[in-house]
Amino acid sequence: MNEENSLLILDDDEIFCKRLQTAMSRKGFNSYGAYSIREAKDLLKESIPKYAVIDLRLGDGNGLEIVSIISKQRKDSKIIILTGYGNIPTAVAAVKEGACDYLSKPADADDIEAALRSPYEKIPDPPANPMSADRVKWEHILRVYEQCNRNVSETARRLKMHRRTLQRILQKKSPR
Repeated sequence: MNEENSLLILDDDEIFCKRLQTAMSRKGFNSYGAYSIREAKDLLKESIPKYAVIDLRLGDGNGLEIVSIISKQRKDSKIIILTGYGNIPTAVAAVKEGACDYLSKPADADDIEAALRSPYEKIPDPPANPMSADRVKWEHILRVYEQCNRNVSETARRLKMHRRTLQRILQKKSPR
């Protein structure tokens, strides 16, 4: 394996992980994936990749644990955190652990490549097709809804909105 183009993709969504591996391989990376913290640690015993795309929240832990391992063992690594739970404290924690960028899901392969290939000093260009604010809100509501096992009352309580308002939102088609 070419160590200079090695790319670890760590995400517990296997379909997304495999798609991203394929897309990044087409862009010239030697990409391989892991679906859990445990699996990633096993892979890191064999070699430390130069690049990594790591989901923040995984089924068996926090992706920052893997960020820390990679950044301590390979100083020239470039690590991107991917998450659907974007907020300032987790972004700061990710950078402190060694990540160079922080992207919200869903991010496409072009956005990820731009972040991986940009110099550390330069802020990556904004995405060519960013999601609309309505779409970001919709994605967040659906994620919380799924995490609450599709319980409308619990989801409404956690989102601090009226249950009927949430029901109306869920009945509409997703925004573009």
